[in-house]
Amino acid sequence: MTENISRIKCYHEENVDCEVCFFFEGENQEFSGDRLKVRYYWGENKTKLWIGLGKREDFERIDCKEVFAKAIKEAANLERKKICFDPAFAIKKFGKEGIFDAVEGCILGAFETEQFGKKQEKEKPELYFTCEENEKELEAWIMEAGSLMEGVCFARHMVNRPGNKLTPEIFAEALKKEAEGLSIDVEILDEKRIKDAGMEAFLAVGESSGRPPRLIIMRYRGNETSKENYGFIGKGVTCDTGGYCLKPASSMLGIKGDMAGAAAAAGALYAMAKNEIKANVTVVIPACENRISRESFLPGDVIGSMSGKMIEIGNTDAEGRLILADAITYAIQREHVTKILDIATLTGAVVAMFGFSTAGVMCDDEEWYKAFERAANSSAERYWRLPIFKEYKKMVESKIADVRNISSGGCGTITAGVFLETFASSLPWIHLDIAGTAWVDTPIWEFQSPGATGAAVTTLYYLGKEQEDN
Repeated sequence: MTENISRIKCYHEENVDCEVCFFFEGENQEFSGDRLKVRYYWGENKTKLWIGLGKREDFERIDCKEVFAKAIKEAANLERKKICFDPAFAIKKFGKEGIFDAVEGCILGAFETEQFGKKQEKEKPELYFTCEENEKELEAWIMEAGSLMEGVCFARHMVNRPGNKLTPEIFAEALKKEAEGLSIDVEILDEKRIKDAGMEAFLAVGESSGRPPRLIIMRYRGNETSKENYGFIGKGVTCDTGGYCLKPASSMLGIKGDMAGAAAAAGALYAMAKNEIKANVTVVIPACENRISRESFLPGDVIGSMSGKMIEIGNTDAEGRLILADAITYAIQREHVTKILDIATLTGAVVAMFGFSTAGVMCDDEEWYKAFERAANSSAERYWRLPIFKEYKKMVESKIADVRNISSGGCGTITAGVFLETFASSLPWIHLDIAGTAWVDTPIWEFQSPGATGAAVTTLYYLGKEQEDN
């Protein structure tokens, strides 16, 4: 399922059939260098491909990913088998991160969605990078970046799978299989053990679907000398009909991707383990379906939770925060995490707010947020911090229980986060709402394809590296 990074190599006089060069505007008298403009030079045994970078002063890291994705697509359309890139401009402008962007653009630009009952993906070309000034570091950078992209592609494949091909049980087994050979301990709790743990909110959502829920715990211990244990909590709803608050028909095709938060957390952990990052991270994934049945929970119900808090149900389609609440409590009480990050495709409101390019983030601890901000800068993904004011907390108060699962007056993205904060037990806490960025029907950038994006995998990976660096 993961991408084969062995096809990405340093250039050592291989017989390549396509050479790719990049030029800024005004850098080559024969070529305008306009952004993403392409020119071909045909030779007897080799094609030369020139790609425009646009204006040097406007060139950002997201542009870097785009131009390499554009290059791999153009070369693939020519059916070239061995393609050589010169990433010198990227390394000169962005350092090590430039080669990470180059590898990301190439791998994600060539990404193909898993097929069922159709001809499988065609053989992908071998990719070569050459850069004389950084030859010693280049190979190590390529290997690390390639392993990170395997995590992104794994997340994309999981999110793209139809609901009947990724039930909670299948998801759990897929995560366990992907961890084989890595320093990741995987534990899977069935519905009986979930019940014994007192996870009433999780079971209220998942117990009645006919396909039993699973709690998936993934432990990576890369730093024995550190007391830190980051807890990444990923929403794993593999099918979300909305329950009795049924989603409209126009939204139903997207219900299979409501486990993108879980896929991102797992993909980042795999990359950390493959690259032997010196960090301790525990991923906790509540995997379930939200369907309609005789036993399904209803609006107006009051349910318990592992924390002991009672929750009033205002909307059964606000189920993600219910299962995350219990998963956060489990991570604190059973896994003894020191800091918390929950990640979910949680609200439509965040899409209305930021569209499909930017995710929402909330945090109640400044040092934890600074670490996240550094990680986001390294990944070049886009996030925007939302406030946590006292008046928002009042909006999830309940007259008959400790808390209500929807707001009494709007601000849906913020109040969903505030709801989750009440279960964080005063530990440093971050909440990511990737409902807009986890999936694109129409790609925004060249390194995207229709469907899952693998959003947040790279940011979570760099957040793990923050622990290594400190």
